[in-house]
Amino acid sequence: MECEGVMPDKFTFATVVKACASLAALDRGKQVHGHCLGAGFELDDVARSALVDMYAKCGYIEDARKVFEKITERNAISWTAMIAGYARIGRLDDAWMLFRQMPKPDTVTWTAMIVGYVQMGNDADALKLFYQMLKEGVKLDHFALSSALGACAGLAALENGRQVHASAVEAGFESSLFVGNALVDMYSKCGIIEDALEVFDKMRVRDVVSWTAMIVGCAQHGRGKVTLQFFEQMLIAGLKPNNITFVGLLYACSHAGLVDEGRHYFNSMSLEYGISPTIEHYTCMLDLLGRAGFLDEAEEFINNMPVKPDATIWGAMLGACRVHGNIDMAQRTAERLVQLQMEDSSTFVLLSNTYAAAGRWDDVAKVRKLMIGRELRKQPGCSWIEVKAKTHVFHAGEISHPQKEEIHVMLEWLAAQMKAVGYVPDTNFVLHDMEEHKKEHHISYHSEKVAVAFGLISTFPGTTIRVVKNLRVCGDCHTALKFICKIVGREIVARDANRFHHFKDGQCSCQDYW
Repeated sequence: MECEGVMPDKFTFATVVKACASLAALDRGKQVHGHCLGAGFELDDVARSALVDMYAKCGYIEDARKVFEKITERNAISWTAMIAGYARIGRLDDAWMLFRQMPKPDTVTWTAMIVGYVQMGNDADALKLFYQMLKEGVKLDHFALSSALGACAGLAALENGRQVHASAVEAGFESSLFVGNALVDMYSKCGIIEDALEVFDKMRVRDVVSWTAMIVGCAQHGRGKVTLQFFEQMLIAGLKPNNITFVGLLYACSHAGLVDEGRHYFNSMSLEYGISPTIEHYTCMLDLLGRAGFLDEAEEFINNMPVKPDATIWGAMLGACRVHGNIDMAQRTAERLVQLQMEDSSTFVLLSNTYAAAGRWDDVAKVRKLMIGRELRKQPGCSWIEVKAKTHVFHAGEISHPQKEEIHVMLEWLAAQMKAVGYVPDTNFVLHDMEEHKKEHHISYHSEKVAVAFGLISTFPGTTIRVVKNLRVCGDCHTALKFICKIVGREIVARDANRFHHFKDGQCSCQDYW
């Protein structure tokens, strides 16, 4: 353009910078910026707004802020670009401060803040902001709604999820592909796979995300065969699976004991669909072999992997060794983990638990000494339950809830009723060297049991109890929940770190394979 003797104006400059922003072409954007400054081109607020957006989208937030500070009359684009830029890199305090200073945040700005909170795992604050957005009458869009539904999914906040669903219907976004996909994911993660399927069936248009959401949802609920059927239907619909689709498939096979099917799908990734397995796929495959008891094959699988096994791989192997009581292989695996010099405490805790289950308390002490030396702490177990759209959190071993006395009474009543019909506490899951009666008391106050007890005293008879735990549910609690659901005549849905467990009539949907 300049070679032809045509000089750019401010609109030309802003357009070129916007193109650089959309392509995340930072170097080109800097060249354009420098060229204009070197040529003595006077930057106006429109051009500076474009620069703010470009630097923020490219992750250079400090450069964006410098330009932002020079704008005399800031518009919605520059404000939103700065706020979204801070939120995108996790600097939510800075984003919130600017958000509060912005004269009239629009839909895009509100959504940027909500997305920022969700991306950082701060789902509770994301929901609060969404409800504030509704209160102030800000117009909703499908991005805001899908982000709020994502927050509900993270919290397993079903009642809140239904409220957001109602808002989507009222705002006319029920047929939106983005909202539909988010609804499928939300209902799945809140424990109602039937509602997820109902939303899926009503969707006019479905993409690979829609099908993958159903595949992953069914997998997490232990519906292995149904998961595979959805995959076949997806292929018939003419859609090509992606890497996340295969994570769901392998996960389903692992938790349903479908070893041959899992091997087939893992091999088909690269042979039929040209998808190179990632460490996540290798972990799922290893988990499949380990759960099924093929420990030697699992160990050989690790040794033949084309990528270097990380702590997740060795952690999955260690978990399989613990489940099947192979202490020698567990020790070999643990040595590999220690060599990685990792900072994650979970695998050390798993090794300690493996030794504790075998009664090797001296080895437990050695592992814990190693953890202390590396300043690693065990992640505390906690469970939460939503009652009347409010989330109540409980930690293992202590009850600080306002209704703690009523919870204590319910726990004691449940313990007596369970023992009367044959329940025997499995104290092998108490990972401390203490007297037996103390072990029984300790295990009776695991967080999931406390959350269930609170749910029973806080909801009407017949209401399904829905509990979420941040860690894997222990074997004793799994057994206890089967007894409790039958005694009280209620369904109990528990989501732990691995999957969903649906307890009903004294049975669990996982069929004790988890």
